Amino acid sequence: MERISVETLRTWLESGQAVTILDVRPTAAYAAWSIPGSQHLDAYEALKAGQPGGLDQLALPKDRPVVTVCEAGLVSQRAAALLAARGFTAYSLEGGMRAWSLAWNTAPVLPEPGSSRQPEAASTTPEPEQRQVIQIRRTGKGCLSYLISDGAAALVLDPALDPTVYQQQARQRGWQITAVLETHIHADHLSRARALAAACGADLYLPAQRRVSFPFKPIADGQQLTIGRLHLQALHTPGHTPESTCYLLPGPPGRPALLFSGDTLFPEGLGRPDLDADPDEARRRVALLYTSLQRLLSLPDDSLVLAGHSARPLPFDGQPALTTLATVRGWLAPLLASPATFSAQLLSNLPAPPAHYQEIIAANESGEWPTVPPEELEGGANRCAVTL
Repeated sequence: MERISVETLRTWLESGQAVTILDVRPTAAYAAWSIPGSQHLDAYEALKAGQPGGLDQLALPKDRPVVTVCEAGLVSQRAAALLAARGFTAYSLEGGMRAWSLAWNTAPVLPEPGSSRQPEAASTTPEPEQRQVIQIRRTGKGCLSYLISDGAAALVLDPALDPTVYQQQARQRGWQITAVLETHIHADHLSRARALAAACGADLYLPAQRRVSFPFKPIADGQQLTIGRLHLQALHTPGHTPESTCYLLPGPPGRPALLFSGDTLFPEGLGRPDLDADPDEARRRVALLYTSLQRLLSLPDDSLVLAGHSARPLPFDGQPALTTLATVRGWLAPLLASPATFSAQLLSNLPAPPAHYQEIIAANESGEWPTVPPEELEGGANRCAVTL
């Protein structure tokens, strides 16, 4: 039995190498979050007890390696050993799903030069497209960040991975990161914005607020932020947090605007209003979110909604997670029929809060990196959204 690192498995999936990923965790854990394309066998308790748990009868293709997965990479070693004894080339994922929470992949939102893929709602208008946007996805955690460029200068929005990931992605395209932005103070993952800005010598922008205790350039509602030839408009959309801010990147004539909606608006849900809030504050945030969403729905229907998270594991398929504002309007407009209807629906559908969210908020407000490994604080499914 051998072990395989997260980076190696990530590279295999990115390159399309054939591999069977076998998740042996309990059914509830697998349902909460998993590796895209993985198979599941609830063998965790049996393997812990020294029993095969059905692996001795499991039919798997032998023309490709098998990677076994558990929560922390211990029980999966027993599964890999059993499969190796049957003649499989078997590996145990080192660190398990906790470590996988740091795995990532990318997808172009707008076609890169030389690409034949057309963006959703694309036009045949011949004007050159100066905007280039790469969606960088923490596939296990569902965090979505964005590398946005005019072809030379670049900015990063909501970085949730090691700064070297963004630096490498920019460098291989010949871009210089000159600005790092956040949509709000995050509760589900540790912000890498401060570290990335320092590593690149870039400006650090946060929505105007008094929560953080480190220097930054504040962004006010309606402010135009210019990065190279890009012009983003800040839209203060309180609700998920008091300072939550979306960013609108207009398109050239005939092309859709891009709405970077952070944790305010998701393709199939809304930002929860209750984290780090007592019941009265949560109700106040619901009222603010009601107004914020009406503001966003006033934008053109063909605007592309690019959220800060995905509710599902993100496959290595190169397809961005996005939708149009028209699609969102279809399910959201009935909820906004009245403030009372909206409040009742939102507050009655709150999921369990993210694990360790209070420690994560404290770290993001102080700007100090915690002493424990990030995967210990950030592990688990994303729970910043309310799905309605």
